[in-house]
Amino acid sequence: MKKNLIQDINIKKNKVVQKEIPILKKDEFYVNTKSTSYQEDSRDYFLDKNKKKDVGSSFAIWFLALFAVIFLLFAVSFLFSNAKILITPKSQDVTLNENLSAVKDSNIDGVSFNLIALNGEESKTLHGGELHNVNLKAKGKVLLYNNFSTTPQSLAIDTRLEGSNGKLYKTDQKITIPGVNKTGVPGSIEVGIYANEAGEDYNSDPLDFKIFGFKGTNKYEKIYARSVGKINGGMVGQISEVSDSEKESALIDLKNSLQAKLIQKAQDQIPSGFILFKDAVFLSIEDQNSEYKEDVLNLNIKGTLYGILFNEDKLTQKIVNDVISKNSEDSVYIQNLKNLKFSLINSSDLIGISDLKNLSFNLSGPVKIIWNIDNDKIINDVLGQNKKDFNPIMSKYQNIDSADLIMRPIWKTSFPDKIKKIKININEIK
Repeated sequence: MKKNLIQDINIKKNKVVQKEIPILKKDEFYVNTKSTSYQEDSRDYFLDKNKKKDVGSSFAIWFLALFAVIFLLFAVSFLFSNAKILITPKSQDVTLNENLSAVKDSNIDGVSFNLIALNGEESKTLHGGELHNVNLKAKGKVLLYNNFSTTPQSLAIDTRLEGSNGKLYKTDQKITIPGVNKTGVPGSIEVGIYANEAGEDYNSDPLDFKIFGFKGTNKYEKIYARSVGKINGGMVGQISEVSDSEKESALIDLKNSLQAKLIQKAQDQIPSGFILFKDAVFLSIEDQNSEYKEDVLNLNIKGTLYGILFNEDKLTQKIVNDVISKNSEDSVYIQNLKNLKFSLINSSDLIGISDLKNLSFNLSGPVKIIWNIDNDKIINDVLGQNKKDFNPIMSKYQNIDSADLIMRPIWKTSFPDKIKKIKININEIK
């Protein structure tokens, strides 16, 4: 067997050793145990080194991924950044007892009022008790007109009126009919009437009347009357009569029911910017009828509800000027203004209320005056400003009692530079 010399490195002795390595012939096999061990050691060394490289690469990839996620979160948080300002406005508790005056003219600078009038009717049926014999005369109302002269015409109580149904009725009080006015409009006055005799024959739908005593004179055609509504209540016979106290109680219920219904109707029609105090409504009953049919009493009332509407801004400003300071320009509102008690100083104002032009009244009760907040101005003042400047900016507003800031994300040091990202919430004051 031929031998060739190769260099083998002996690591332990740190020197070069020459060894003879046999040259294998064909089909021969030689195993150098020491050489195989060395090869295995070398392989393990390089495997360990590669493993360390793999671990280092994995760590770097995870670190980069984590950094990317954190960066993305920061980017998203800044994209959706916003600021919310919670404001408690300045307020003042006041107990009012103010005498005020108003004019029926919404164009004036001072307190003004408008008048609304709503019509309605209510009816009720009462069943009688013990039977009674009755002789009832029909009753109603008429408007008497004087188209004869500019001179007023006086009529005595029980003046006979001849109806277009051919029956006679009488006035229930002494009256004076005004004369024709300067524009040629006949004078007129309302008066109650009753039938000349008892019985149902005198019950009637609206009629025209002449004054029986003027027959054959020039006044007969020029002084006349027309009934207001039906004439009814006439009856002769037995009825199951309702007691006076029961009837009176029923009429009170009807009036209260009619007033409540008309007040609700009025509330639904109040224009924006006006206020109707619950005590500033007055019900006028124009017609009240009672009619028996067999053992049943039918009650019916018709009336008009008058409501006094006030311009809320002008009334508020007047109260503020009187309570806080004269000529105050502070923008405020009164939280519970409509709960104040309203009362007329002169009850005579109710006479001819439909033509009311001037009004004296009193408002009393506890209220809370709250200063208005200009949201747009505040947002523009803080827009893009540093968060540390929030308190100094808010301290300039005398109409703010306190203000808190919620900034997102919490590490952001300045307000957003877009108006839509800043919101203001006004805390409710009780």
